[in-house]
This record gives sequence, structure tokens and C-alpha cells, in this order.
Amino acid sequence: MTLILGLESSCDETAAALVTADRAIRAHQLAGQEADHRPFGGVVPEIAARAHVEALTPLVEAALAEAGVSLADVDAIAATAGPGLIGGVMVGLVTGKALALAAGKPLIAVNHLEGHALSPRLADPDLAFPYLLLLVSGGHCQLLLVEGVGQYRRLATTIDDAAGEAFDKTAKLLGLGFPGGPAVEKAALAGDPKAVPLPRPLVGSGEPHFSFAGLKSAVLRARDSGLYKAEDIAASFQQAVVDCLIDRTRRQLANVEASALVVAGGVAANKAVRGALEALAADHGLRFVAPPQWLCTDNAAMIAWAGAERYKAGLFDDLDAPARARWPLDPNAEKARGAGVKA
Repeated sequence: MTLILGLESSCDETAAALVTADRAIRAHQLAGQEADHRPFGGVVPEIAARAHVEALTPLVEAALAEAGVSLADVDAIAATAGPGLIGGVMVGLVTGKALALAAGKPLIAVNHLEGHALSPRLADPDLAFPYLLLLVSGGHCQLLLVEGVGQYRRLATTIDDAAGEAFDKTAKLLGLGFPGGPAVEKAALAGDPKAVPLPRPLVGSGEPHFSFAGLKSAVLRARDSGLYKAEDIAASFQQAVVDCLIDRTRRQLANVEASALVVAGGVAANKAVRGALEALAADHGLRFVAPPQWLCTDNAAMIAWAGAERYKAGLFDDLDAPARARWPLDPNAEKARGAGVKA
């Protein structure tokens, strides 16, 4: 059975995993950096890159030991090659290249977004192409029709900020702590989602895209007004994000034929987001598929699985494969208004 070693280092999680082509996760080792970045209220790229350098080799050794295999038993090395913080991406990709060269194994340079896009197929063997994917994370908010491995049609993207970034900034504005997404979700449990009148950017709009910059500004104004509790602002903000995601996704469901509605990315771990999407899928008579919460956040199992899918398709990379800070899944998509390189 094909066995893939996956490496992930695109942001502030360092990880190594071994996954087989029949979806067995033989090992997964992860080192977080929350304590390193918490004093700054966000991820500091230089600190993240240095932490990846220190953590990655021991994690690879631990993953091999956990699975009871050696590097010689691995069929290919899959490493995140972007998009992400370029320092961290370079650490993981260079390590992957070195291991591939030393062991005489093929290299698979994985798009981090493809890792998220294919991760639901790791969790659900019955998920068939094509499916409508809401990819919602700290750096991206997109709707994609996933037609096959390496075949992605972008239907919508953010014209400014991603939903995950809005969660992180809201947590910082409200003093809720780091990481921001879980902090806002926890605070929202104690708040009233109807207490604060916040906007729903582009809801009902004729264009397909997302926008969250104005929502962040509205959170700032609500905080500075002194009229609302932090918990109520958090709950109202979370509900506004959910409403935006549902409205934009519903619009696309009317335009595509898909086997399922799928969500992936860090924000997919949010229970309010999952619940609303599940209800939307049910309204349209579609299966709803979401990976387990730990597979939604950055991890190496999804990179190894994307490597396994690409291995099966015969998609390999040369050792001069570049590290990329930006790497769209659909490079032929029409540029969205205002999105620039985030498109």
C-alpha cells in the first residue's frame, strides 16, 4: 500500500504525518507555536520560521517511529510548497527536497489549499467529484467546484479580507486572546447574536464574492461605542459571518451540479458555521461533508493525503519546485474586484 510522508509548515503549525492510499493515518506529529506568538496577538513570520527549523526534523523522526517504518519504506515525500508565510514554506519544502534526494524518493510539492480541498476525501471515502467546496481559512475565503485532483474552478473569492482573518482581528479588538477564531467562538457562546447591529457585506448582491473588511470596521465602532458587552459583539460578529457565508454559498448551489456541499479550512472548525452549512445542504437535498475538526486546522495528514492523491495520478515535481507565498488553485479564474493576489 502506497505510503506518503507529508510535511506542513505554511504558518504557525509544524507537522509531519504518514498516510496510506487507503486512508490510514499511520502517524501524525504536530508542534504548535501559540505560546511564541501570544504576546504579539498574532503570528510573527520570523518567529514562526525559526520554530519550524527547530521542530521539523524531530517531528519527522517521531512520525516514522510512531508508524514503525523507516524513510526507505516511504513511497514519496509530500511537502507544502505554498501558499503561506514564505519563510515557513521554505523550511518545509527544503526539508522535503532533502529527504527525497537522500532516500531516492519522488517529491510532491503540494498546494496548501489543495490539502484543505482534498482533506474531506481523507475523512469520507464516499465523497465523489465534483463537489462544491467552501474553503474558509485565515488567508482565504473561496467557493470552488472541485472537479478532480488538480482540477479546481473558482466560483467566488474574497474581495478584501478572509473570514478567518476577520475572526482573528475581532478577537484582538475585543481582547479575547490568541488564537482568535476559537476565542471568538467561546465568547460568542455567552453573548446575544442579535444584540449588535452589524452589516452583512454583499449579502443579496448580484456578484458572487465575499467581503469582511467592513465587518471588521463595524466591530471596532461597536467596541468603541461602549454600548455593548464583548460577548455580545462576538456573538453578533459570528452570526454576521455565518449569514454572509450562507448567502454566498446558497447563490452558488443554484448554479452548479455537485455531489455534496463540503467545507474545509480552519474556520470550518467553528460549530456555528458547520451547523448553518449542514442545514443549507439539507435544504438543497445534498450531502454535507466536513472533516473532523483537527483536520480543518493546518496539519500534515491533509498534505500527505493530497500527496497520495497526486501520487495515484502520476503528478510529481522536480527538486527545483519553487516555494510560493501566493499560489491560486485556479490560476485561470477571472480576477475579482479588489482581490489582487488574494484571488
